[in-house]
Amino acid sequence: MKKLLFDLFPLVLFFIVFRFADIYAATAVAMAASVAQILWLKFSSKKIEGSHWINLAIIVVFGGATLLFQSDVFIKWKPTVLYWVFACVLLGGRYLMGRNLMQKLMGAQLTLPEPLWDKLNLMWSGFFIFAGIVNLYVAFSGHFTESQWVNFKVFGLMVLLLVFVVIQSVWLSRHMKDQTDQAD
Repeated sequence: MKKLLFDLFPLVLFFIVFRFADIYAATAVAMAASVAQILWLKFSSKKIEGSHWINLAIIVVFGGATLLFQSDVFIKWKPTVLYWVFACVLLGGRYLMGRNLMQKLMGAQLTLPEPLWDKLNLMWSGFFIFAGIVNLYVAFSGHFTESQWVNFKVFGLMVLLLVFVVIQSVWLSRHMKDQTDQAD
């Protein structure tokens, strides 16, 4: 739980600052919080995960462009780019490097046959691609305000993730039960 809160720290600050200021102040604070997050991990000798580095690079590039050009377009692209990078890493790891990164991440908690690991990897990749598309729709369709997009970025994407995790858990438990039944 502490790790989740720590990982969400820049997002929470982005949301709070947006409520009291504007998208540019919120972006600057999210950038600073992301840098502070990496520095804290480094100086406390904790592991800096690849996802932290990816998030930092994307917030610095897209947040920096937002501030430099005074255009919210860049920060609205940030969640999509982040999710699509995650999808590319999962797919590239599996199909270009022959490594299933979901298995590497979750292998200590789950024992699954190789075909299920491949499906799980594809499911996560598909989720990230879908979430990126939905973000683009909310950000740029013209049907939502900037404030609604911020709420979606903070809460809507989190709800999508939770729904996906529940669906995935049900799917996994069903397939694991099928595997157990076949073994008996």
